[in-house]
Amino acid sequence: MKPLLISDCDEVLLHMVRHFGTWLDEAHAIDFDLGAGDFANSMTRRDGGPAVTREEMWDLLGGFFPDQMNRQTLVPHAAEALAAIGEIADIVILTNLGDHCRDPRSEQLAQFGIHHRVVCNTGGKGDPVARLVAEYRPSVTVFVDDLAVHHESVAKASPQVHRLHMISEPDLARHVARAPAAHARIDDWREAQSWIIARFAEGVPAVTSMGVLA
Repeated sequence: MKPLLISDCDEVLLHMVRHFGTWLDEAHAIDFDLGAGDFANSMTRRDGGPAVTREEMWDLLGGFFPDQMNRQTLVPHAAEALAAIGEIADIVILTNLGDHCRDPRSEQLAQFGIHHRVVCNTGGKGDPVARLVAEYRPSVTVFVDDLAVHHESVAKASPQVHRLHMISEPDLARHVARAPAAHARIDDWREAQSWIIARFAEGVPAVTSMGVLA
């Protein structure tokens, strides 16, 4: 049995928020504050109009994906790290986008030399991670994501999975604390590669080697 890496994409493999902010500026005259936390609260109309609602936020994100995905750039060292990890492990990209974005996401990643299965999802990632673990039956699994809510979801559904919190955008990372349900926080792929490969080499589930975090 091979180990399995399940990785998020946006703000883990590809920069997104900085390019989303640029697009909001150019196309919608909206300023985007990376340090504001919640996406809806991060948006301010320059014409003094009403605050952006959560429904409008989702509409704006829907306008960015997939039509503006070409703006996104590769996170430093991400492709090299996945290439090294892929020599010893299966890799799945688990991205919270609608199914209509699966092919555009796969094509986008391929342009950066990343050729791995893409699985689209909505909501928490605990259930899809559990399904992937059941499908691949890996010796050990590592999950990487930038959002604390997904680490909590995976911790509940598959506590044996090692969970690595990563935020690759420096202007965002410094405003976000480590996810409480993650086993580690690493924002650089060179260090993350070593951490992931070490978990694979140990071959020990997270519930045994590191304990389950609440």
